[in-house]
Amino acid sequence: MNKVFLIGNLTRDPELTETNSGVSICRFAIAVNRNYTGSDGERKTDFFNVTAWRSLGETVNRYAKKGNKVAVSGTIELRNYEDSQGVKRTAVDIVAQDVEFLTPRNSDYVEGDAPAAPASGSRGSKKPTLQSFDDDGDIPF
Repeated sequence: MNKVFLIGNLTRDPELTETNSGVSICRFAIAVNRNYTGSDGERKTDFFNVTAWRSLGETVNRYAKKGNKVAVSGTIELRNYEDSQGVKRTAVDIVAQDVEFLTPRNSDYVEGDAPAAPASGSRGSKKPTLQSFDDDGDIPF
């Protein structure tokens, strides 16, 4: 079984592109702290490249940004390639099946650049009005 669960912070803003056939693909990277510190007393961090396809990728691109904490579940893919100097290399990628956003929506988590809540006079913030009704006190069942 190939299954991975990671919780970490985005190291850069997500990048949304499309394949030639029009399928959305979102790429981002997360930094995941290890549970222990090294001999130098520093906590080690691993960096993972993550790919999210279709509507999941569009959602990540829309709501996540650098610094946000996310939980990613998915699969590990190994990719072999040859670099510009002809050296064979292997890359580890995570293909996301689910992404949960763990940073509160209106948080100033990353240097105050979180989207602000709509102003009280803005169009989308109008609360619906409730209609009153006559209540005779009888329970309807």
